[in-house]
Amino acid sequence: MAGKKQFDTDAALDAAMIQFWRAGYADTSLDDLSRATGLNRSSIYSSLGDKDTLFLRCLDRYAARYGDKYDAALSRVDSDPVAAVRAFFDVTLDRIADPALPDGCLIAQSAMAIPALSPRVAAHAKQALGRQRLRLRAALKTSGLTDRDAEAFAVHAAAVNQSLAVMSRAGAGPAQLRAIVGVTVDALSQTLRASA
Repeated sequence: MAGKKQFDTDAALDAAMIQFWRAGYADTSLDDLSRATGLNRSSIYSSLGDKDTLFLRCLDRYAARYGDKYDAALSRVDSDPVAAVRAFFDVTLDRIADPALPDGCLIAQSAMAIPALSPRVAAHAKQALGRQRLRLRAALKTSGLTDRDAEAFAVHAAAVNQSLAVMSRAGAGPAQLRAIVGVTVDALSQTLRASA
């Protein structure tokens, strides 16, 4: 239509997601979002929502994008649970190593900022964080672990996965991050051998 500005919603959401990921929710202003998306404030409000709504959309977008990759990695847990968990961590390590993306993890960053978030946004961040544990637990349950061991490893692996993002943001290198993953994968391998 003549006179109506058109824009790519997906591109705008990706730009907003990168801005929140880079600076965090609290340190991202509407002016920052306007610069990142190329949209003025009124276009952001009318098309993408207020800051909380936009952040939630970005958090969901991030969780879906990487959640699909985690699910694909864990899909072979029946045939080789150790390789599946290693592939799960590789999703995170590959994301961390990608120079086109900000350091860290949007979900981990959001979880650390929960005290500064509105109750609605904080609850959503907790849910996003919890989905990773549930994903791991469901996969590990099919590998022959007991309920207790599957839950323990799911909690541990989710915590390690989030710590990789935090440590990368603090400057840890690829070798150090892979060594951390190696300890977790070795522990899982030993537990699976013991339970076989």
